[in-house]
Amino acid sequence: MRYSSRKAAIIKELREKGYQLKYLLKAIGMAKSTYYCELTKVDAVETRNKELADEIKVIFEYHKHRYGVRRIHKELQNRGYKVNHKCVQRLMHKMNFLGKRPKEKYHSYKGEVGRIADNVIDRDFSTTAPLQKWTTDVSQFSFSWGKCYISPILEMNTNKIISYDLSLSPNLEQIRRMLEKAFEKFPEVEGLVFHSDQGWQYQHAYFRETLKEHGMIQSMSRKGNCYDNCIIETFFGRLKNEMYYGCEKDYFSFEQFSDAVGKYIDYYNNKRIQAKTKWMPPVKYREASMCSA
Repeated sequence: MRYSSRKAAIIKELREKGYQLKYLLKAIGMAKSTYYCELTKVDAVETRNKELADEIKVIFEYHKHRYGVRRIHKELQNRGYKVNHKCVQRLMHKMNFLGKRPKEKYHSYKGEVGRIADNVIDRDFSTTAPLQKWTTDVSQFSFSWGKCYISPILEMNTNKIISYDLSLSPNLEQIRRMLEKAFEKFPEVEGLVFHSDQGWQYQHAYFRETLKEHGMIQSMSRKGNCYDNCIIETFFGRLKNEMYYGCEKDYFSFEQFSDAVGKYIDYYNNKRIQAKTKWMPPVKYREASMCSA
């Protein structure tokens, strides 16, 4: 807002508190005609800000208070609004809309370490198309009724969760179910690199042989190096930050939490925008990539 418009806004605010216009104009040093000219611009800004604030509220509520300034700003742009991120920040601050922030680093479930496969990925998470690189890991949740474990497969090109399994025990059966779901969707994966840490599940003969049967290349992180598998770690951080931390007491049973996880992953794949996917959800980004190919 220009300096003259700011003065007009101040006069307008003081008039609403009962001060007389002629005294305000004299004190600020503004002509009456200038004031009314600038007032139309102030009213236009306020009208636009009201429209933006209403849209911000719609987006913020739809995404269950998960979006901060950056994602709200990008979602507004996706909806056709031409707005500066500082304006979004100011309006969100005024409405006390704060997106969820990481509260702590997640701790994934780790098994015994060994040496089964080379680190083929070697922190090169780049891809040129879908179905080139997958990654997986297991992470733990704790509740008053016990613990449960999630094992997902993330597709590195789109960041989409290909399949997942939630279980009360981090056993081999969980890995089998996860792989079967993935291969039902994508039976042809020859040459795809499948990356993991050195957890016991991924060293097991069943896992290694299953990957070989499908023509996949196994890749393993170096011992104790979380940066080698940071893609899946980032997903776990988002998942826990946006639907677990601070909400642990809201889930009274495994079945209830399982339903919530299913809904979140559907939301993550189909609705949640990301910087990596050009501020589109993973599914929409994949569709857009296929259309442009």
